[in-house]
Order: sequence, then C-alpha cells, then structure tokens
Amino acid sequence: MDKRPVMTTEKVDTLYDAKYIRLYDLRYEEGKHYFDATRRPVEQIVAVKSDEEFQKMLPDAVTIAVIVRLPGEEPKLLMNYEYRYPVGQFLLSPIAGLIDPEDAAESEPLKAAAVREIFEETGIRMGKDDTITVLNPCAFSSPGMTDESNAFLAADVTLSDLSELSQTNCVGTELFNGFEFLTKSQAAEIFRSGRDRFGNTFSIATWVVLSYFAFVYEA
Repeated sequence: MDKRPVMTTEKVDTLYDAKYIRLYDLRYEEGKHYFDATRRPVEQIVAVKSDEEFQKMLPDAVTIAVIVRLPGEEPKLLMNYEYRYPVGQFLLSPIAGLIDPEDAAESEPLKAAAVREIFEETGIRMGKDDTITVLNPCAFSSPGMTDESNAFLAADVTLSDLSELSQTNCVGTELFNGFEFLTKSQAAEIFRSGRDRFGNTFSIATWVVLSYFAFVYEA
C-alpha cells in the first residue's frame, strides 16, 4: 500500500530564494516540517512531481567519467582538481556541471550537457568516433537534505596528443588547478584508500567515477 504523504506547491513555504540556491519548508502534515535545499523553483522541486513526472525528470547536472586513449598507452581516466568553495580545497574531481536550458532542449539532453562540459573543463572536442554513454540517468546526491541529482555518463575519447587540453574555458566561479590522468590500477588504489595522491579526501561523485573506471570499464 502506498502510504506516502501528498505534497503540493500549496504546502511549500519558501524560506530563502537566491540565484543558485533555495530553501523550502515542506509541510507534510500539520505541525510537521521537512526542509529541502535545492536549485529548483518551487514548481519544479521533485517532491511535488507526479510519479510520471518523477520518472521522466532531468537531473540537475551531469558527471562524466572521461576516459582518454593516447597512442601506445593504456586508457586513462581524466580528472581535474577543482576548487570546492564549501570545503575550501582543490579536490580531485570528475568533469561535471549543471544542465543548461539549451541542453534540456536537445534530443539527448544528458549527452549534450556532457559534451559541453567536457569542452568547457578540458578543451576536448568530442570526435565523430568518440563515444558517450549514460551510466545512470538520475542519482540523488543526499535525498535527506536536498533533491539535487546527477546523471553519470562515460566518454571514451581518442586523442593524438594532449595539446588541446585547457582549463581556460570555465565559466562563472569555477576554478581549476590542473589535471590528473589515472590508470585503472591507480584509480583502484585511490578508490580503496579514499584519498588522492596528496592524502586528501574527495566527493562521492569522484568515488563513483573511480569505481566505474577501475572495476567496470573495459578497454
């Protein structure tokens, strides 16, 4: 039996509304409140969606396992060091970013967003023989606190060299501090230890991408 509380926009109070973050009070029952930190306007928050809308919804962002093939070398996972403001550190991070309205209008929004983010964060333009695959269409980051979600994808890219790599196309507040190329064995070591080569920890998205490349990906 479905005993879920019914949530409608009429039961949602806006506590904070800024350009990049909002906080809502979800009044599930009289005197009972649950808070939702989200990027979405009230009419698009996940809690008010019907079952059909929920199943078809686009996530907020894409996270991509970018696997680079160079001549004579084994495939390597391309990561970057991105400054994460709430943590105050450059963290080992996968290529990732929000889905733009222009991406959502494409026939394959997740792939369109991934291709754009790969170029913005690495300078790499996907070639006609390169492939991109959706691994997970929508995974929630922390559903006890937020409805934020990510799609996970894998991009298999062949390059003749690394001359086109660049971190100068980033937008907004994005700040990067170099790339990291990992073999499968290196990715597995970092996955198991939970720390990068500097001894620092990282996000759950990094852990997921490492696990895919180290244990699932087949060259």
